[in-house]
Amino acid sequence: MRIGFIGVGNIGNPMAGQLLAAGHSLVVHDLRREAAANLLAAGATWAESPRMVAAQCEMIAACLPGPSEMEAVTLGPAGILEGLAAGAVYIDHTTNSPLLVRQVDAALRARGAAMLDAPVSGGMEGARTRDLLVMVGGERAVFERARPVLDAVAARVIYTGAIGNGAVCKLMHNCASFSLDLVMAECWTAGVKAGVAPETLVDVFMNAALGHMMSLKVRLPATYLRGQFDARFALRLAHKDLDLAVQLGRAFGVPMRLSTLCEQELAEAMARGWGERDASIALTLQEERASVQVRLPG
Repeated sequence: MRIGFIGVGNIGNPMAGQLLAAGHSLVVHDLRREAAANLLAAGATWAESPRMVAAQCEMIAACLPGPSEMEAVTLGPAGILEGLAAGAVYIDHTTNSPLLVRQVDAALRARGAAMLDAPVSGGMEGARTRDLLVMVGGERAVFERARPVLDAVAARVIYTGAIGNGAVCKLMHNCASFSLDLVMAECWTAGVKAGVAPETLVDVFMNAALGHMMSLKVRLPATYLRGQFDARFALRLAHKDLDLAVQLGRAFGVPMRLSTLCEQELAEAMARGWGERDASIALTLQEERASVQVRLPG
């Protein structure tokens, strides 16, 4: 298959290389031609603009820094939209705004083309080794048509539903990940200031429930995500532990803003009379504010 690839930076370059390794014919474009030197040496063809890439390919992928670059590449002068043939598919690997994704999708559909939003998780090393997760939104039939291309760049491919859903999944995952980094930093700074060696504290985190992802893989799927709040770990005990942690931070002059917010959330749940229920019942307070429930089927 003749595939176009636009944006061959730290992640896009090895992804494009995976397509070459899988036997696809490749047309590439980047703001810097030198970024594609290794791909051109391996047999890829250079195009002078996104429009020229689209004019030569039935599938066009892009991996760009963000929404503004993606909008310019797709809808701007000499962009993909100007060269796209009816029936072509555009695969956007950019970590992007779901609203922009849906806007671009509408413009492409008006030309008889299709789009998938397919951001990736795994970073540069994952791109080099094909150890990526790609989260794909768009029409199911288009997803199935593009599946061989997606499988060529990623070991794990998850279909997320309608267009834009891939971007929603990627953004929410990263938001949770970076927020967890910050709360761990709160706890590590408090722990070190209270006298524990950093290497000891991190070792405990790695070997305890958090390091084994017990909440995500075991506890929450068995409780909150099923709406099942018989106590595995009682809310009153969780609140006691969190309150003691915040007190410790205060005693050593360590700001613990996220931890304090969490302690207040558990205190509100306790005030509802839920102390003997599972601690995860406190998460339903966020559901009330968002007017939505998060439950796994079955």
